[in-house]
Amino acid sequence: MPIVVNLDVMMAKRKMSLNELSEKVGLTLANLSILKTGKAKAVRFSTLEAICDALDCQPADILEYTKK
Repeated sequence: MPIVVNLDVMMAKRKMSLNELSEKVGLTLANLSILKTGKAKAVRFSTLEAICDALDCQPADILEYTKK
């Protein structure tokens, strides 16, 4: 898939665990894990906004487009 999710990279840069992010964002660990592994088919803007707020980053820090 040409969209790469770099959530794990941003979490590592901010030294934040999946549990901590889950609490701050209000998403279940299962849903965050699906997003982190790149298996999500869609992301709500409200979810992306909450993640960016919690990690103090931009959407482009989390999502990356790569040509095949």
